[in-house]
Amino acid sequence: MDDRIITTSTLGEDFASEYSLRPQKISEYIGQDKVKERLKIFIKAASMRNEALDHVLLYGPPGLGKTTLANIIAKEMKGSLKITSGPAIERAGDLAAILTTLKDNDVLFIDEIHRLNRTVEEILYPAMEDYALDIVLGKGASAKSIRLDLSKFTLIGATTRVGMLTSPLRDRFGVLCSMEYYDDEQLKEIIVRSAGILGCKIDTKGALEIAKRSRGTPRVANRLLKRVRDYSEVMGNESINCETAKQALELLEVDGEGFDRIDNKILEAIVDNFNGGPVGIETLSYFIGEELDTIQDVYEPYLLQRGFIIRTPRGRVASDKAYAHLKRTKPEEKNDQLGLFDNNDNTKEGV
Repeated sequence: MDDRIITTSTLGEDFASEYSLRPQKISEYIGQDKVKERLKIFIKAASMRNEALDHVLLYGPPGLGKTTLANIIAKEMKGSLKITSGPAIERAGDLAAILTTLKDNDVLFIDEIHRLNRTVEEILYPAMEDYALDIVLGKGASAKSIRLDLSKFTLIGATTRVGMLTSPLRDRFGVLCSMEYYDDEQLKEIIVRSAGILGCKIDTKGALEIAKRSRGTPRVANRLLKRVRDYSEVMGNESINCETAKQALELLEVDGEGFDRIDNKILEAIVDNFNGGPVGIETLSYFIGEELDTIQDVYEPYLLQRGFIIRTPRGRVASDKAYAHLKRTKPEEKNDQLGLFDNNDNTKEGV
């Protein structure tokens, strides 16, 4: 899983070039049109009033550009960006040390904000509301509370699991932005732009072929572009065309839907070995030899989002799209096969 090329998590190789590929202005940012339009208005209004931008919550799947947007917001507000993550802030003192170094219009970006320690989170409440930091000195009856004034900063929180945020924290964000998967045309534009920065030639059809296999995620698109570029250079091609992209991606075992070997193994197991399902996630985990948590957190979400498998109280079921993708003929459905949909899926076999 760690070396999975189509993972939306950040890999070691991403750090070397990801920053250089990021747009620096909101006008350069491709996709997320609704989010951009909203932010343009809020940033301009805050600048006209000479105030800090209201706190922003960005939520959605990983790899869609939340950190990039935070960097752009900081530049548009003419402030500095400080980046940290929820798990990295272990104690209230860690957060206090960060907050007291911020200046007016600076942006504090907290990734995975849903993983903040509850004690740390409570320190954050007055900082967000009143730009103040409450510190308790001493213990017991002699303890004293002092309040330090903070600069007018903007907190940008990013999360892939907005439902795990506590209500008091979520309610303190003035701007909530849902990040959505990119379509092929938007990814094609990103790939063409990235290819120009990387100094490799690519035609429209080649860029579109990579875009189709990028799982709706710019991070995956840029990673695939770099691997296709490597293949093209070794093969002596002057530019990346559709055929070169196909050959390179087939070598990487990334098919036309953006599925890799394990994705297809999951679909084949449900269709061929369990007659299309339903099959419990635990049984599926044993059968394909992958950890249950890995299937649920890494592989299954994209298959569900694209509608290739269906989650029911009795287990996972292959959809018509799965049969078409595997070029299989779907058997006649049994009347009691699916059952009712249940997104919580808490039955023993369906979990």
